[in-house]
Amino acid sequence: MSKLFSAFLICLSLATDALADGGVDTGDTAWVLVSTALVLLMTAPGLALFYSGMVRRKNVLGTLMQSFAVLCVVSIQWVLIGYSLAFGPDRLGLIGGFEFFGLNGVGQEPNPDYAATIPHQAFMLFQMMFAVITPALIAGAFAERMKFSAFLIFTLLWTTLVYDPVAHWVWGVGGWLRDFGAIDFAGGAVVHISSGAAALAAALVLGRRKGYMTEIMPPHNLPLTVIGAGLLWFGWFGFNAGSALGANGLAATAFLTTNTATAGAGLSWMAVEWLHRGKPTLLGLASGIVAGLVAITPAAGFVGPASSLLIGLAAGAICYVSVAIVKPLFGYDDSLDAFGIHGVGGIWGAVATGFFASTAINAAGAPGLFSGSGALLGKQLLAIGACFLYSFTITMVILKGLDMVMGLRVGKDEEMQGLDITQHSESGYSL
Repeated sequence: MSKLFSAFLICLSLATDALADGGVDTGDTAWVLVSTALVLLMTAPGLALFYSGMVRRKNVLGTLMQSFAVLCVVSIQWVLIGYSLAFGPDRLGLIGGFEFFGLNGVGQEPNPDYAATIPHQAFMLFQMMFAVITPALIAGAFAERMKFSAFLIFTLLWTTLVYDPVAHWVWGVGGWLRDFGAIDFAGGAVVHISSGAAALAAALVLGRRKGYMTEIMPPHNLPLTVIGAGLLWFGWFGFNAGSALGANGLAATAFLTTNTATAGAGLSWMAVEWLHRGKPTLLGLASGIVAGLVAITPAAGFVGPASSLLIGLAAGAICYVSVAIVKPLFGYDDSLDAFGIHGVGGIWGAVATGFFASTAINAAGAPGLFSGSGALLGKQLLAIGACFLYSFTITMVILKGLDMVMGLRVGKDEEMQGLDITQHSESGYSL
C-alpha cells in the first residue's frame, strides 16, 4: 500500500512538473474546445438565422448561404495562411510571418506566447472562429444586392488584407497596438470595429437597394431572427468567456459581465424605442441584445458586473440612435445595421474599456479612467481610429477593384426577382 501511495505521489509530482513546464491542462483545453464550438455556432446557424429573418422572403436562402460559405472559405484560408499572418512571428509590428504556413509547427504542444496550458492547435482553432464570423458580419450591410461570386472573392481578400493584419496589431506578439498598450479582451476592435467600418464602406460603394426609403421592406420572418439572436447570445459566452483561454475565475467574470451587459442593452433599446416610437418591438429587443453583446466584448475580462451594466445600458441607447435616427438622416443603406450595431457598438465598447477597466479584475489589463488613469483611454482612442480607418480604406479599395473587374451588384431585374432564384436557383418557401 505504501508503495502504491509513493508511486501516486511520484506521478502527481511528474504531472505537476509537466504542467509547470508548459504541459497541457485538460480542463483548460476542454473549455477552449467547447468555446470554439460555441463561436462556430454564432456564425452558422446563429448569425445566418439572425440576418436571414430580416431580409425579404426572396433573399432568405442567399443570406443563409453567405454565412455558411464564409465558414468554409475562411476555415481553409486560416489553415493555409491566415493564422500565420495573424499570429506568426512578428514583422515590424504589422503582420505575422509565414512560419506557420499550412499550420507548419502548429501542433499538440502549447505555444507559451499565447496560451501555456492548451495545445497550440486548440488556440489556433479558437481564433479561427473569430476570423470566420468577422466577414460574415459585413454581409449585413449589402444584403439583398451583391453577386455571390463577388462576395466569395471579397471575403477571401478582406480576411487576408484586413482581418489578419488587424488581429496581429492587437493580439499578436509584437503587434504595434498590443505593444502600445491598447487592450481588447475578445474582439471589440479586431472583430466589430473592423467589420463595422467595412460594412459602412460596403454600404456606400454598393449604394441603396432598389426601392429603399420609398418602399416598405419589413423583415419577412421575425421568429428566425429571434432564434438567431438567442443562438448569438448563447454562443457569445464562448466568444467572451472562452477568451480567458482557461477554465478559471477570469472566464467566470467574462461570462457574468457578458450576460449583464446584454440584458441591460436589451432593456435600454426597448425603453428608448418605446419612448421614441410609442411601442416596443421584438426586433428592437433582439437588436438591443446584440448591441450589448458587441459592446461588452472588448471589456468583458477587464471590468466588473456593475461597470458591465452601465456599458450595456449605454450601448442599447447609442446603437438605437445610430440605427433609427442617424442612418435615415444620412440615407445610406446599411441593410441589416452591421455598421449601426457592430461598428458603433464596438467603438463604444472600446471607449468604455478605457473608462472602466480595472487591474483588480485582470492584472494583465490596465487601469481605466475611473480607476485613476486616463492613459488607457487615449490608447483605446488611437486603436479605434487606426482599426477603423485601415479597415474602411482597404475595404473601399477591394470593393472598387472588384467592381471594375467583375461587378459587385446583381442587375436590376435580378435584384427585383430576388437573389435566391437568380443566384442560386432555389426558393426558400414553396407557397
